[in-house]
Amino acid sequence: MKASDADILIIPGYTNSGPSHWQSRWEAKLSTARRVEQAEWTKPVRDDWIARIAEEVNASTRPVILVAHSLGVASAIHAIPHFRKPVAGAFLVAPPDVANPDIRPKHLMTFGPYPRDPLPFPSITVASRNDPFGSYEHADDIAGSWGSFIVDAGEAGHINADSGHGPWPEGTMVFAQFLSKLSA
Repeated sequence: MKASDADILIIPGYTNSGPSHWQSRWEAKLSTARRVEQAEWTKPVRDDWIARIAEEVNASTRPVILVAHSLGVASAIHAIPHFRKPVAGAFLVAPPDVANPDIRPKHLMTFGPYPRDPLPFPSITVASRNDPFGSYEHADDIAGSWGSFIVDAGEAGHINADSGHGPWPEGTMVFAQFLSKLSA
């Protein structure tokens, strides 16, 4: 599948993805990408975030590719039962451990625990060995339950602009390879 054949939904996490974040760069570069906007980025409400993601998926006119980061991953996974249109694939990056009571801020725990059912579409989960919001082992475990292929990003922090992943060429290559294996 080519990026131009899909509706690429950019699903940021807590506080949104700023202009130097790889998600914002991809959104600007990919003509069929659009951000799922949330009403409240700093005080996320699980049901509201889920509803917005489902609304965007259900309004899509082409095959949907989810590109989620951090709390966007948790929201997207919880939104799946509300999708009335098929999703062609999901690129899931830095899933936080939303069930871990040591994670801050505490209100993010309302997004846990993750559903552990296999995903009804192909997916890749990219995880870091030193993400402050969730261990690699946690990401590997949930990715396994989803049937998602796990990509070890090494010591990449939270895989965001703050950890040096603005352009993120490695992510672009993994995403392109993932898209090439999907059928429209």
